[in-house]
Amino acid sequence: MGLSETLLDESKKSQVVADCCKLVDEEVASKGGLSGLAVKAGYKAVKGIKPGFIGQVVEKLLPEFAHKLDPLWNEATQSGNPSSFLNSNRSRVADALLSITDEKAKSSTSGVVRSTYDTLRGSAKKNVEEAVPRLAQLIQKYAA
Repeated sequence: MGLSETLLDESKKSQVVADCCKLVDEEVASKGGLSGLAVKAGYKAVKGIKPGFIGQVVEKLLPEFAHKLDPLWNEATQSGNPSSFLNSNRSRVADALLSITDEKAKSSTSGVVRSTYDTLRGSAKKNVEEAVPRLAQLIQKYAA
């Protein structure tokens, strides 16, 4: 069974989404310094669009994220240590995920979402790379 099928399985999907939201909350909370303040402010603005917005976005993007990560996950499992493989390939993981959010941001009808994304995009790759260890653990939890 591929990563997409595993993460999108109806018996797991709502918990996967909840764990992804928790991961994002934890990553944002862990940011420090001036760039961390910008990330936290941007996240607060996006969360304020409507209650449950982050969960809705995660649920909507999860199929595309899982599909993009499928080839990397296949390589990771063949390596014998999936978490280590993903951590060693943080840049590739970040590029795969950001290719989706870049397209979504371009077509967003929300000015808040677009402007916040544009403001934070410069540091997004670094932030996504920093989230890979938590993401690898999350994936391992459901794929094991």
